[in-house]
Amino acid sequence: MKPVRATRVSSVAPAYLLLTLTALLWAGNAVTSRWAPGHISPQVITTLRWAVACAVLAPFAGRRLVAEWPLLRRHWLRILLMGGLGYTAFNCLFYAAGVYTSAVNLALFQGAIPVLVIVMNRLAYGVPVTPGQMIGVVLTLIGAGLAATHGDLSVLTRLDFNRGDVLVFGACLLYAGYTIFLPKRPKVSALAFFAAMAIAAFVTSLPPLAVEWASGHAVWPGPEGWAMVAFVGLGPSLLAQLFFMRGVELIGPNRAGLFVNLVPIFGAILAVLLVGEPFGAIQAIALALVLGGIACAERLKPAPAVAATPEAAYSQTRTRRM
Repeated sequence: MKPVRATRVSSVAPAYLLLTLTALLWAGNAVTSRWAPGHISPQVITTLRWAVACAVLAPFAGRRLVAEWPLLRRHWLRILLMGGLGYTAFNCLFYAAGVYTSAVNLALFQGAIPVLVIVMNRLAYGVPVTPGQMIGVVLTLIGAGLAATHGDLSVLTRLDFNRGDVLVFGACLLYAGYTIFLPKRPKVSALAFFAAMAIAAFVTSLPPLAVEWASGHAVWPGPEGWAMVAFVGLGPSLLAQLFFMRGVELIGPNRAGLFVNLVPIFGAILAVLLVGEPFGAIQAIALALVLGGIACAERLKPAPAVAATPEAAYSQTRTRRM
C-alpha cells in the first residue's frame, strides 16, 4: 500500500507547486492594485495586461490555436464569457475596488473565493462537500483574516463597507464561477484554450477602456506604470492563469480554490520584502493556519473510487483518451 500512497502524493505534488506559485503571483497583483492609482487607471492596465499576454503567447500558441480552432469555434460563446467575465471583468472590478476600499477589505473578500467555489459547485453540479473541506475552509479563512487584520480582529467589527467592497465581492463571484467551469472546458490543449481566452479577455476589455477614455478618467502609464503592466501581463495574466488552469485540472476546483487563501499570506510577505513591514508571530500563525487548512482538506478527502465528482470524471476521461 505504501507505494500506492507515494504515487498519489507524487501525482498531486505538481498541482500544489503550481497553485502556490499562482497565489504568489496573485499576491503581487494585489500589491500592484494598491500602487497603480496615479500611475495607471483600472481599464488601461486591464487592457494592456492582456495585450502583453497575447503578444507573448502568439509565437508559442499561434499554430496550435489555428489547428484547434474548428473545435474551439463550437464553444466560442463559453470562451467569450469565461474570458470576458473571469479575466476582464474580474480585473476591471478588482483594480477599481483598489481605489475605493482598504487593503484589509480586499484581502478579506478574496478569502471568500474558496467558499464561493464550493457553494457554486454544490449548486451547479451537486458536488459533495466533505468534512475535511469544511474544516479546511474554516481554518484558511481564519488564517486569511488574521493576516489581513494583522491580529487585530476587532477591525472586523469596524469595517465600513462601500462601493469598493461591492466591486471586489462581484469580482470574487465572477472568478469563482470561472473556476467551476474550468473542468468542463473544451477538450483541446491547455495552451490553445488559454490563448483563446486571452484574446477574448483583450477584446472584451476594449469597450470598458473606451468608456473610461471618453469620460476623461483614463491614465496612461509612465515608466512606473509600464513596469506594472509588464509584471501583471507576464505574471498574474499569463503564468498564474496557466498554473491555475493546470492545478484545477489535476485536483479539481474545490481543492484548488483553497490555495487562494495563500494570497493574503504572500501579500504580507511581499510587504516585508518590498515595504519593510515586520513579519512576526501573527503572520507566522496565519501562514500555519492556511497551510493547515489546505492539509486538512487534502488529507481528509474521500478516496478517489468513492468521490465520483465531475472533475474526477473529467480527469478520468482525459486519461482514457491519452
